[in-house]
Amino acid sequence: MAQAERSPANEDLAQIRESVRVLCAKFPGEYWRDLDRERAYPTEFVAALTQAGFLAALIPEDYGGSGLSMTAAAAIMEEIQASGCNGAACHAQMYTMGTLLRHGSAAQKARWLPAIASGELRLQAFGVTEPTSGSDTLSLRTTAVREGDHYIINGQKIWTSRAEHSDLLLLLARTTPREAVTRRSDGLSVFLVDMRLAQGTGISINPIRTMMNHATTELFFDDLRVPAENLIGEEGQGFRYILSGMNAERILIAAECIGDAKWFIAKATGYAKERIVFGRPIGQNQGVQFPIARAYAQMRAAELMVGAAASRYEAGRDCGAEANMAKLLAADASWAAADMCLQTHGGFGFAEEFDVERKFRETRLYQTAPISTNLILSYLAEHVLGLPRSY
Repeated sequence: MAQAERSPANEDLAQIRESVRVLCAKFPGEYWRDLDRERAYPTEFVAALTQAGFLAALIPEDYGGSGLSMTAAAAIMEEIQASGCNGAACHAQMYTMGTLLRHGSAAQKARWLPAIASGELRLQAFGVTEPTSGSDTLSLRTTAVREGDHYIINGQKIWTSRAEHSDLLLLLARTTPREAVTRRSDGLSVFLVDMRLAQGTGISINPIRTMMNHATTELFFDDLRVPAENLIGEEGQGFRYILSGMNAERILIAAECIGDAKWFIAKATGYAKERIVFGRPIGQNQGVQFPIARAYAQMRAAELMVGAAASRYEAGRDCGAEANMAKLLAADASWAAADMCLQTHGGFGFAEEFDVERKFRETRLYQTAPISTNLILSYLAEHVLGLPRSY
């Protein structure tokens, strides 16, 4: 090992990775298959991650968190996926709290962050997307109107995952009509909604059954009263507040994709060594070897970009391009590895007991969410290459 690789930080990172692997070993494929059949939330798994402090990775120690770097947080999410588990059940708790941490008042941070860090409260739901606006966030229609010491919220959100299993919801709503703002990005505000108080008194949750077990929902707000003290930062500046959180989201989900790719590659490699056809292991055939080797090379290249994006984020530098490229390349690498792994297993890849089909469905999501491939390409074309805006 080179001298630079022997640093205490890297040694700590290795310990973190090993600790995550040990924890995940307690939740084997059978656990996830049972949940998948019932579309059930992995309560025990999330509790174990919380107790170990992994979900509080990015919360500062002053608030009871682990105070780890983005690189360490990415390593945690990567190892969860590489172990065959599914971090999507709770990954939002890592990046949604960033809006509160960066833009919340001292009173808000003191009130909410320690409880989130300890697991007393879950902040795992993020209400942004709407049926009519989709990825066009600036066109959202959910409104928040100030009345005395409350805001009255009306509207609808969709693809709000984990709303049924979250105590708190980070909500983006329009506080100033779109036609009344000077800049398109103005007029949106962020609120921390206490779901424990809101359900049945202005908010309804409808689960959406999807091709993977993702606990996603649609939310309806009908005169929901939210205390004005739950407004994060300044009214009308919410879109700017969530942008940095979106970069963290892209980096962490990219790390999950790297973990998925590693799982698929290891699974395919192991099977190719053991599966005997025509008197020889199928892994001896170049037709089987080459796709596995290509998937490995693609994964390693994407892994480097994830590391570069995490480093820029930690340094406080603009990392929009790097975070988007990391998500794009890692999602492509995980999907290519998933397809390769399924093909390597042949018919057995479709059998539930091998876990390949489950992970195949789970990793496909990241070609579409939390931002589609085409939107990332549009971002790079305009903001990096200087091409005319396409939308």
